[in-house]
Amino acid sequence: MSGVQMEAPQGQQPGSLPESLQATIYALALAVSISTWFIVIRAPLWLDETVSLFLIKGGWAGIMSRQVWPDSPAYSCLLWLWTKVMGTGALMLRISSVLPMLAAVYLLYRAARELFDQDVAIIAAIVFCLHPIIIFAAIDVRPYAFASLAINATILCLVHLRHNNSNWLAALFGLLAASIVEFQLLFAAILPALAVCFIASKLDDRKILWRQLGIALFVFALAFLPAIPRLQYMLHTSGTHVFSEAPRLLQLVSTITVRGLGIVLVVFVFVAAARRRLDLRNHSDRWTVLLCTSLALVPILILYGLSVGTSIHVFVPRYRLVAVPGIALCWALVVSWINFRGVRLLFCTALVVVAACVCFTAPSFHRHIYSWKDALAFAEQNASADNAPVLICSDLPEADHMRMPVGPAIEESGILPPLSYYKLTVPVAPLPRALNEEAIRAGSVFLQEQAQRRFLAIAFVESYGTLDWLTKAAAATHTVHELGVFDGVKVLEFVPRTQADAQR
Repeated sequence: MSGVQMEAPQGQQPGSLPESLQATIYALALAVSISTWFIVIRAPLWLDETVSLFLIKGGWAGIMSRQVWPDSPAYSCLLWLWTKVMGTGALMLRISSVLPMLAAVYLLYRAARELFDQDVAIIAAIVFCLHPIIIFAAIDVRPYAFASLAINATILCLVHLRHNNSNWLAALFGLLAASIVEFQLLFAAILPALAVCFIASKLDDRKILWRQLGIALFVFALAFLPAIPRLQYMLHTSGTHVFSEAPRLLQLVSTITVRGLGIVLVVFVFVAAARRRLDLRNHSDRWTVLLCTSLALVPILILYGLSVGTSIHVFVPRYRLVAVPGIALCWALVVSWINFRGVRLLFCTALVVVAACVCFTAPSFHRHIYSWKDALAFAEQNASADNAPVLICSDLPEADHMRMPVGPAIEESGILPPLSYYKLTVPVAPLPRALNEEAIRAGSVFLQEQAQRRFLAIAFVESYGTLDWLTKAAAATHTVHELGVFDGVKVLEFVPRTQADAQR
């Protein structure tokens, strides 16, 4: 991007700095923004990332047999091919997401370049890179980087369609829109915004509108067919996937303002207004305003409304990613109103400096998310000495609606996905995430079977109540010791009272 000569917007005075220097500053700002992705790139895999590894461990046949999972089989195939070439090291797994996210940044820049001046387009790409949701998704071994790539490719295609009557481009638009949903079903929330913007761009010629719309819908429907079984599964089991609380309005505001960085934008808008460099009339393209605002607000408000109005709470950060490209374009739209390139350059510099200071110093940016790695490594070392069984509370919300598998069925069920990557060689038994009837039944059976044997019990924060129940239920036969808490995962040791007395 920096290799292109910066162009002075029409009707504006060029910046006081030489063009080459401005281009260098923007390139450095973009590089710093991207560097924030790599702060925790060596972090161990968290729960959902180990789900990705579970889905591909059986190869192509295993991926196809698990299509009822909400996860994208297309992503699983891509990840499986990547691991065949690059291996399953945590760093290389994360690089598999970095590369499509870099491509997504470039496509968003290309789309923004069609709408705004070059420097504003680079600012849109920088805002996209600096969004905390993108920082998380860029190294997450999940489908979200590919979903971002699909979203931004669709936006670029839509922008080109505005002045293009090609049937092939309309078909590509339908295919790309379907790929968004393929990678994440909940990202269908962006489809109404895409449809509205597409129709609005063709209102001047209804004949072309209906022809291109028909082609796009036909291709979309064909490409969406493979996702129908997953959609049906999600609809029939929607209540089993809920794991978060109802959202707060502050979370919505934080997403749009990029965790408060919007203050920097507001300050520079006031500076431009004070210097009489704020010009709304120069950028009165209604379609551009519609595109930016609808891509930002429609999907995020759908997710927010669904989460607030129903028991299906899906307003978690990684699902809000669907609105981040639109949010970045909205920021670019506001920046384009600043009718002075020098002020825009200062804004970009200040934004990156503030964001980088936060990202490189705030503790929240120095961990990806909790991991079972250390707890399982400790349990393996402790239990392998006498082949002690390990009772593990699953951290999947879906586990609360299952009957606990036993024996070889445990591994095939995927109820304990961390074991797909962080192995245990000792016997394992699962429990649900919540302390429900199935947890009490399966736990009671396990305690009876291990009445005279030492065992370990492991659970994350959400299942601490189950550990408390196990401690009370085993009080007559076992002495309980807390061996440690590793990234929120607690490990308890249950020693038979006869053995504990003998040790004394």
